[in-house]
Amino acid sequence: MVGESPAPNFEHIPVMLAEVVALVAPVPAGIFVDATVGGGSHSQAILDAYPHLEVLGIDRDPMALEAAASRLSSYGSRVNLVRARFDEIASVVQTLGTDEISGFLFDLGVSSPQLDRGERGFSFRNNGPLDMRMDPDSALNANDIVNNWPVGEIAEVLRRNADERFAGRIASAIVAARPIADTAELAEVTASAIPAAARRTGGHPAKRTFQALRIAVNSELEILRPAIADALAGLAPSGRGLVLTYHSGEDKIVKDLFRTVTASITPPGLPVDPDPQPFALLRPPARKPGADELELNPRASSARLRAIERVTA
Repeated sequence: MVGESPAPNFEHIPVMLAEVVALVAPVPAGIFVDATVGGGSHSQAILDAYPHLEVLGIDRDPMALEAAASRLSSYGSRVNLVRARFDEIASVVQTLGTDEISGFLFDLGVSSPQLDRGERGFSFRNNGPLDMRMDPDSALNANDIVNNWPVGEIAEVLRRNADERFAGRIASAIVAARPIADTAELAEVTASAIPAAARRTGGHPAKRTFQALRIAVNSELEILRPAIADALAGLAPSGRGLVLTYHSGEDKIVKDLFRTVTASITPPGLPVDPDPQPFALLRPPARKPGADELELNPRASSARLRAIERVTA
């Protein structure tokens, strides 16, 4: 999602917008679910391009929903916006009186407006409280992890959510520095725990730690697979599902799930035709932003777009 506009203070560049709109073209009339609606830029482009579609926009961030409501207000009854986590997608769709959707988009990660507002606590570049909650009403925040969790659990969060090779050193440094007051101090403690040679490559040394903590605070990886599985279950024939990921943990979950639902269930070697699979991957399996887009939005460099289509009822 890194890298949308109205509503003050919610400026976000939609990632791979042209590719998303093109992939949605063949879907049947009905409801398209933008499961991470953000400021509404992807939804706006889809509504403009395809008059046969309505959009159900879901987000747990009230600031994002306010921005989406402003941007999409002119579309009237073609838009429904709901504050919810994306793993509630099935129940939210049912509130519209249906179990079937024409397509869906998950644009994962964090948006530029969230990163750039220091008071949200997402970024090592803008000082603020240790928060990192997408939903400000959630119980768990980054301060709870940084200042209360044991060293082993913090190290595991850094390894699992960010592939941080210095997870043990960073976790030990965090615990030794408690209490850590804000994001600036956390970034400093993290950087000091990483060997000097490693600090000179790979961007800011606190980047992976902040990513890992944000993912843990918002349970992003835990809810991703069931959320996409529920969305796939609701797809109409010829409906399409799109997922934009921004790091290897997300992408592995999506890749493995798409591979599972498109794999043959007929044992190899049997003299029978394989059972038809309900889903087919759209090629190429992982699209990346082009050079022109990266020049305008360098934060999109890690984006991968995967797409799938329901081919049978």
